[in-house]
Amino acid sequence: MDITEDNSTVAQIGIIDRFDKWRSEFISDRQFVYILAFLVGVLASVAAYVLHTMICEIEELLTSGFKMTNVNWLYLLYPVIGIWLTTLFIKYVVRDSISHGITRVLYALATNKSKIKGHNTWTSIVASAITIGFGGSVGAEAPIVLTGSAIGSNLGKLFKLDDRTLMLLVGCGGAAAVSAIFKAPIAGLVFTLEILMVDLTMASLLPILIATVTATCFSYLFTGGSSMYAFHVDYEWQLHRIPATILLGIFCGFLSLYFMRVMTWCEDGFGKLSKYPYTKLLVGALVLSSLIFLFPSLYGEGYDSMRVFIEGKTVEDWQSVLRGSMFAGNAKYLVLYVGLVMITKVFATSATNGSGGCGGTFAPTLFIGGFAGFFFSRVWNMQEVGLYVPEKNFTLYGMAALMSGVMHAPLTGIFLIAELTGGYQLFIPLLIVSISSYLTINIFEHHSIYAMRLARQGKLLTHHTDRSVLTLMTMDKMLDRRYTPVSPDMEMGKLIHVISGSLTSYIPVLDDSGVLLGEIDIVKIRHIMFRTELYHRFTVSQLMSPPLATLGVNDPMEEVMKVFEKTGAITLPVIDVNNVLVGYISRVKMFDNYRKLVADYSTE
Repeated sequence: MDITEDNSTVAQIGIIDRFDKWRSEFISDRQFVYILAFLVGVLASVAAYVLHTMICEIEELLTSGFKMTNVNWLYLLYPVIGIWLTTLFIKYVVRDSISHGITRVLYALATNKSKIKGHNTWTSIVASAITIGFGGSVGAEAPIVLTGSAIGSNLGKLFKLDDRTLMLLVGCGGAAAVSAIFKAPIAGLVFTLEILMVDLTMASLLPILIATVTATCFSYLFTGGSSMYAFHVDYEWQLHRIPATILLGIFCGFLSLYFMRVMTWCEDGFGKLSKYPYTKLLVGALVLSSLIFLFPSLYGEGYDSMRVFIEGKTVEDWQSVLRGSMFAGNAKYLVLYVGLVMITKVFATSATNGSGGCGGTFAPTLFIGGFAGFFFSRVWNMQEVGLYVPEKNFTLYGMAALMSGVMHAPLTGIFLIAELTGGYQLFIPLLIVSISSYLTINIFEHHSIYAMRLARQGKLLTHHTDRSVLTLMTMDKMLDRRYTPVSPDMEMGKLIHVISGSLTSYIPVLDDSGVLLGEIDIVKIRHIMFRTELYHRFTVSQLMSPPLATLGVNDPMEEVMKVFEKTGAITLPVIDVNNVLVGYISRVKMFDNYRKLVADYSTE
């Protein structure tokens, strides 16, 4: 950094410090959080508008000349180019991982004091616009949630706010992003509760509401006042449709399990190819482009395909979803086409992200749910069982049901679909189908698709206060590295000298490589410590004893707490994968830190 840049940085810091001083005199901390929440809402809505505009412009530019009655061979090429361009952008411009947007937000909340890197305020927008615009079968919601959360996090860091406020602003950003995309403020609010796991206390409720309402209003300003889908309730819900609604929920619960299992399997497969980036790119791009060529509905986010089912009423309306495919013009293949798209969407999404693209699973979840709802209702009606179920309504039920199953977010699914369509008359069936789906998936999988990776690592923040506090505690902060090691062949006389000069009560015995061999328990040798005639008779190897237990550097704090309770130890050594001693953890220090975090976490 040259002198000019250095002076500019100093000047910026000076301005912020002066503003902070002025602000502390005239604006209370709570009022300042409200102002920042409003700002987050504005910026998140701008980001959402920019992203969707970029996606639409790219997609329009690439596909405007396509013939809808024939197959289009360019479907084989566009996704490959899009993923390749995204890979180049991430490799040479971003130089950091930006995938799994919502998972990265959860990780920041749980392990990084809600701090998200500054580049995430814009890089996800560019990368996902390229991926989706060129046909990547993923959603823009997760990148926007990461962008909104990054905006909140970096505003908080700019004004040096505490960790709890930073977490709140991250939640405001995520809620504002969802609200801006779907014009759904209540869904945005519930999203922070169910998926981002931000607790809604009285102190946090108002800032999140400010962010969601602000983002929604600006979204209306940018895109107009209409809902995403022009839905009209032609068939009011009736009691005799309860069995069909419950069955759809169960069906979507199992479909959610299929989605999560296949997604995990594909991610693991692409992970094994990480050492061969060009092979990974080629495999993923070929799978994606082949699927899009066969089923053009898989191109991009897929919201237009769902519009066919939500706004259409007849077979003639619905068969427009076949356009551009080899099934075009053959209405008799409609159900088969819908079923195949429903099953293959997860492979298209996995191939997009696995090969280097950037996008989320939010839109694919809604997409599969919508197709599942239509598929279920159409098959039901074709059986002529005497009880008609409206396809358009069941398309919406499927969207809510799959979101409930895949994301473990029934309330988000219910309010999102209601606000997305203005179909508030459907609350009862939405509740039934969402609960049925959630209860079904919960038998097999207790975490959402976003939380699975973190849960396996013990780094998932939840609404369970005790577990959340333990998750926020880190091993590194607890470690004491001031130990004085001794070698196993040291004589007792020298050991006594080491003990007298040690600042701690634990004396580890290490070999030349730093591997922990045992410990000297001062209590056990105190009866011979002052017998000078024994100083040359005993060595450390004869006096040491094994530790009560050892901890690993990556052990979750919940497990550490259990080990302390089980052994009753005062201190325990921490070792790495090679058994090399890293430091010690004190029971007293850990519980002091725990009590402090509980107090901070519970304060409104």
